[in-house]
Formats: sequence, C-alpha cells, structure tokens
Amino acid sequence: MTFTLATWNINSVRLREGLVARLMAEESPDILCLQECKSPVEKIPLEQFQALGYRYMVARGQKGYNGVAILSKLPIMDAGERDFASLGHARHVAARLENGVTIHNCYVPAGGDIPDRDQNEKFGQKLDFLTEMRDWCRWETPDRAILVGDLNIAPREDDVWNHKQLLKIVSHTPVEVDHLNAVMEAGKWVDITRQDIPEGLLYSWWSYRAADWDTADKGRRLDHVWATPDISGAAHSSKILRDARGWVQPSDHVPIFATFDL
Repeated sequence: MTFTLATWNINSVRLREGLVARLMAEESPDILCLQECKSPVEKIPLEQFQALGYRYMVARGQKGYNGVAILSKLPIMDAGERDFASLGHARHVAARLENGVTIHNCYVPAGGDIPDRDQNEKFGQKLDFLTEMRDWCRWETPDRAILVGDLNIAPREDDVWNHKQLLKIVSHTPVEVDHLNAVMEAGKWVDITRQDIPEGLLYSWWSYRAADWDTADKGRRLDHVWATPDISGAAHSSKILRDARGWVQPSDHVPIFATFDL
C-alpha cells in the first residue's frame, strides 16, 4: 500500500472549509490530519469533503477550541484518544488503517507567551502534556505508527528564522525542545520531514502579525510528521506547501506531506 499523508493546523475547519477542499482537490493526499478544527464533530462540514473522495473520518471536537480530525480516502477505524495532562481538551485522536498502521494526530498546547510555568499556567500545561506523551511512548512502545500534527515546537536551529533571538520565545526554548526530544526518544520516533530534507531552513508557520509574511519570512517549523523505526524507511517525498500561507483568508500554518510505501 502506498499512501500520501498530510497534516495541517487549519485554525477552524468551518471557516476554512473551502481551503480544505482546495487542498483535497489540488494535492489529493490519501489521508488528511487536521488540528485546531474548533468544531464539535457533528458540525464538521463533511458533505464537500466526501464528494472529493474523503469518505472516512475519525475525529474529536469541542466548540470553539482545539479539535482534531483524520479524513481519509482509505478505510480507517477509530483507535481511540488520550487526554494528555488531563486538560479535557480534544487534542489527540488515533485511527488505524487496514494494513495495521496506526496514525496519531496530535495538537500540543501552544503554551502562552511566558516560558515560565510559575508565571504562566499554560506553559506548565504544555510541559505536562509532553511529559505524559513521553510516558505513554515509554510504557506502550509504539510500532507501525505515524504521529503527526501541530506539536507547537520548532526543535532545531534551522527550524526557526533566528535561533538566538528565539531562545527565550515559547516554541523554541531549550526546556520545550528537551521535552519534545524526550518524547521522540521514548517512542524511538523518526522525524520524517528531516529524514527527507536534512539540511536548510524549513518553516510551517508564519505569524498573522507580520504585514508581509513572505518577505519577512520569520517562520518556524511547528508541524511534524514522525514514524516508528519499523516503517520510517518506507517514507519519502516530504514537502511543505508554503504557497498555502498566501491563500485567501489562510491559516497561519501550512500543510506538511509525506508518502509511505507499506
């Protein structure tokens, strides 16, 4: 089985239904994982997606916040969810393909603006979320699994526009990077994007605050595709669809792709 998977923080699936449909029509990934859907599951606008061939969906949602969905042309089964850090947020959902591969779609908390858990509760929640992800990977070692999503951390120096300037900015602080690396090590996850594109600046997010995001190009790679070692060698053709940041009424994130031959 060969399939292409995409992950995208859509920042409201109902507001940007047309952009999701455009991606489906123009890029046609077999599986599309969305984060920050900001919708109860029953209100996700499925009719247009189904007409484009995405007949299967596994999702968790809530009104106005968070929300994760896996839309697929291929048959998928619901494989559950986890409430990391007991936040009561719809931030994880899993689906299983007929070949036994499990796809985990995650939306890690952004963590607020102050990188100090004593001053900022949201930052502490982010670290706790990652710690529980680490423990889950450690005690239930994943196999034949793919983990994707907005992990809200740019781990490498070349995953941000300026490493030194962002060391004290939430999403690139050393403590966050250490926590993310601990999750990777516990699950033996392989960063598929960087396996395919090992060198050079890579971004998947550009702030809405920039008047001209493209010229300023102050991006961060916050969105990721990981795979377990038993299937990581089957991955290829990774890409980041930068142009989507310039679509009308865009998300501040863009889609990330990878193809797997399994």
